[in-house]
Amino acid sequence: MEQTPSQAAAQIASRLEALNVLIVDDEHAMRKVTRSLLQAIGVKNIAEASDCGSGIAAIRACVPDIVILDWQTPGANGAEFMRQLRSPRDFPHPDVPGIMLTGHGERSRVIEAVRLGVNEFLLKPVSTNALLTRIVAVLTKPCRQKGDYYGPEPRPLSSYKPDADPGEIFVIG
Repeated sequence: MEQTPSQAAAQIASRLEALNVLIVDDEHAMRKVTRSLLQAIGVKNIAEASDCGSGIAAIRACVPDIVILDWQTPGANGAEFMRQLRSPRDFPHPDVPGIMLTGHGERSRVIEAVRLGVNEFLLKPVSTNALLTRIVAVLTKPCRQKGDYYGPEPRPLSSYKPDADPGEIFVIG
């Protein structure tokens, strides 16, 4: 039996409400904005970390459903965070989905993010709709291992647009 649109919407709302999301960003104001965006779409369980080291420790402690992280943080950056996260031999939870939410949209960073196993890449500032779309996308695409790569099935980078509007997703997987 097929679901009605209202039944599907209720199911999505229930899933969002039950999500555990970790925000890793060194800027308190950006963590607050991201928290507000998540709350606006119905996410209730939100943890925060101000650097990659405490983010990795938080994943070990509470195993979130999704991590939203910034590229540029003091000490280890988002790239190093993803290297640690996507190391199935060294890290106990390498399949936690990661959404890179950053102000750095250079093609080289998008490519590096893809290679490191980031599930989605969003450019700041971001809308609630764009964030919701990416959350739904990562929940439907599990991580897998292929050779030395561990992460989502990569998508071609052919749709990268260097002059894209802020908040537009750069297709990576």
